[in-house]
Amino acid sequence: MTQAGSKHKTPRGAGYRMPAEWERHEATWLAWPHNPTDWPGKFQPIPWLYAEIVRILARNESVHLLVGSAAEEARAKSMLERAGANLDAVLFHRWPTNRVWTRDTGPIFIRNAKGQVGLTNWRFNGWAKYSDWLLDDKLPGRAAKLLGVPAWEPEIEIAQGKRKAAHRVVLEGGSIDTNGQGTLLTTEECLLSEVQQRNPGVSREQLECAFHDYLGIDQVLWLGNGIAGDDTHGHVDDITRFVAADTIVTAVEPDTSDYNHAPLADNLQRLKAARTPQGKQFTIVELPLPRPVVFRGQRLPASYANFYIANGTVLVPTFHDPNDRVALNVLAELFPEREVIGIHAVDLVWGLGTLHCMTQQQPASQ
Repeated sequence: MTQAGSKHKTPRGAGYRMPAEWERHEATWLAWPHNPTDWPGKFQPIPWLYAEIVRILARNESVHLLVGSAAEEARAKSMLERAGANLDAVLFHRWPTNRVWTRDTGPIFIRNAKGQVGLTNWRFNGWAKYSDWLLDDKLPGRAAKLLGVPAWEPEIEIAQGKRKAAHRVVLEGGSIDTNGQGTLLTTEECLLSEVQQRNPGVSREQLECAFHDYLGIDQVLWLGNGIAGDDTHGHVDDITRFVAADTIVTAVEPDTSDYNHAPLADNLQRLKAARTPQGKQFTIVELPLPRPVVFRGQRLPASYANFYIANGTVLVPTFHDPNDRVALNVLAELFPEREVIGIHAVDLVWGLGTLHCMTQQQPASQ
């Protein structure tokens, strides 16, 4: 279904594609933390961590900040002022949310050759495991109305008995990553597992067609499984990311006794075997993992791959681990023109996500 008055059935038909994250941003979308049950026993420092992240981002781009009420907006403004954030760059929207992971709940933006920005409004169903997601599912539609940009709700046809019915595709932004030139990374665990019930009955080929039509994708690189502790069951932004058109960083675990060793080794081999549309090998850069981060007996999805590429900066989660410095150095070499900043994320990851999970980029119009 097409929204916002667009004449084209799909973004592909209108010349749109999903830009790479390192392309210039107009803004970053965030939702102010408000649900203590997402960080049980550790909620108190989380808003201050958000304030620091907003402070850094607002130096070089606007920040759309979602709050649940006037009172929450006032609290957020007070904390941001004390943190030294540039409030002139922060745009508040009183849109209640269930959770704050705007990577998965917010719009996935697209842009055409004329530099015009639109968005895709995929269905969100609480990662196919939580019941409280209806507020989050409204975010892309609200953003389209606010910005006045063309928007599309991706649909595919699936068989229902002898008939075919339109199915609105479920997709979270953390489950995909693109180089902005038609190649996309994702995992079989997240998108093809019937257990997850994101898109039951939908095939690999149908998903690839949806990526082609709605995100401008010509090539999909399918990895296998994600890391231990990932509540989303295999989001690619915890393991493998594009950092340039033909360069990919991927997490590895050399300890053969660790749960993550086998799936990450398999992913590495798949990447080494992959080829660009021009038939060349991708440049593969290995990124370490921190030692297991465990809280209350639960292993958490701690990964340096959950970094966020913003205007002028790369924000990287760190975990008080010797590999923090290794990971920061790897990414600094890959982004020589950006300031690579480590953000302490031991408390944040107790919410089962970190920096990339909490952010969603809006590309600049050109």
